[in-house]
Formats: sequence, C-alpha cells, structure tokens
Amino acid sequence: MLFFFTNDFINNEVARWWEIPATPIASLEKKYEYGILLTGVARSEMEPDDRIYLGRGGDRVTQTLQLYRLGIIKKIVVSGGNGKLNEVKKQEADVLFDLLVIMGVPPSDILIENKSRNTHESAMEVNKLFRDQIKPEECVLITSAFHMRRSQACFAKQGWAMDNFSTDFISHKRKFTPDALFIPKEEAMGNWHILVKEWTGMVAYKLMGYI
Repeated sequence: MLFFFTNDFINNEVARWWEIPATPIASLEKKYEYGILLTGVARSEMEPDDRIYLGRGGDRVTQTLQLYRLGIIKKIVVSGGNGKLNEVKKQEADVLFDLLVIMGVPPSDILIENKSRNTHESAMEVNKLFRDQIKPEECVLITSAFHMRRSQACFAKQGWAMDNFSTDFISHKRKFTPDALFIPKEEAMGNWHILVKEWTGMVAYKLMGYI
C-alpha cells in the first residue's frame, strides 16, 4: 500500500485519466462574453489581513487573467463565497475581485457572486445572475482540472453546459525515469487525497441530486 500510494507514476496515470485536459490557447478561436472563475484558492484565515494570500490553485486566477488580456474573454465572473462553518471577514469572491483589480482588470469588467458555499450553489447563483441575459455558450468555465468534471456536471444540471478551461493540474507529462517509477514521493499521497476527496464529492452530489 505504501508503494502504491507514494508511487508518482501510478498516481500520475490516475490523475491524467481523471483530469479534463488542458486547452491550448492557440486553439481557442472562439471569444467569450464571460469567463466564470470558481473560487477556492484564497487563504482567508491568514494574517495580517492587509494583503492577499493564495494557496494551491492560484493559476485559476493568473490563467483567467491571461485569457482576459488576450481578449478571449471580455469579462470575468468570480463565483464563490465562504464554504467554512466559521465566519470570515471577507468572502473569497470579494478577495479575488481585489486581486484582479490590483492586476489591472477594470472593476467594471468583473462581476461578483459571493453567496454560494459550494460548487452546486455557484451553478445556481450564476444561473440566476445570467438568466434571460447571457447564454451558456457565451461563457467558459475556469477551475482546477481535477474539479472540472464535478463543476461541469453541476452547471449542466442548472442548464448551463459550457466550454471549459482547465487549470491547476496535479498530473504532469508521463515519465519513465527511475524516480517516477520507483522512488516514493510525498506529493503522490497529497494528490491521492485530492482525488479521493473529489470522487467522494461526486458521489455525494449524485446522491443529493446536484448532478
């Protein structure tokens, strides 16, 4: 079991199977009215609170910014509040709004949805936000590659089947080197934790009727 769960090659093969592949930017011929950026990357509990802290998944934000700068998306919707039981000073969508403004995005090009506590609620709130105004095909969903299947399923359930743009990959290019094949890696165990958590979420969401 220790060899299996610390083996980089085995873990990477499973992650490559699960994650929605990256979309080469050069292949994006279509322009979108909105890029829908799902939160889950800011660390709101950190202090001092005079700055913005990002954890894993920061390239959700940076790659959204890249799509915006390239003109592939015209505006950005930041969707996500606080999924924690305890209260926070600022909802994550508001934190990422501040970050995008610091990065040079005009506030008028950013919409905030900060009421949702999970992916299911994000899909519901975005549907309410755009109902009868914007069509799903005018938007692209941006989130982590390992989270994209559940996210797409949630939005599709709400009638918002969109194109996707995966970021924050835990998989990497296939390697057949000794370190990948035989040497235990702590990172592999962390990746298994992410995958099992996501699979559990898929089952729970299915049972709840969210997807």
